[in-house]
Amino acid sequence: MQTITINNLDNIREAAREFISRMGDTTVFAFRGKMGVGKTTFIKAICEELGVEDVINSPTFAIVNEYRSATGELIYHFDFYRINKPEEAYDFGYEDYFYSGALCFIEWPEKIEDLLPGDCANIIITENEDGSRSVTSEELE
Repeated sequence: MQTITINNLDNIREAAREFISRMGDTTVFAFRGKMGVGKTTFIKAICEELGVEDVINSPTFAIVNEYRSATGELIYHFDFYRINKPEEAYDFGYEDYFYSGALCFIEWPEKIEDLLPGDCANIIITENEDGSRSVTSEELE
């Protein structure tokens, strides 16, 4: 299991660069962790390191935000916190996103567990006693 430590917000971009270097060919990432653990903040740092210049925020009400990296690569950022049943993901055509080959960063994947692609990387963010965060995944290289 690979672990990346985010000591504080001052080194989050460094942690994001390390995450990017370990992504390999995976395109769909399910970010798991308690409310307030920093999923959105870490995804924002990853997007910034990929060269996204748009304002990056949680798509809580829109469910999905679309960004472009510095190289023109599409990035989709999902937040399924507000959906009540997986069928709601069908309404906006989740398959078109998940199987597009574009990067997909998913918050609250627990809400759509059965719809996640089999090659989805599970990213677990936990808060440590000292306030730092551990980002772990068995799928990261």
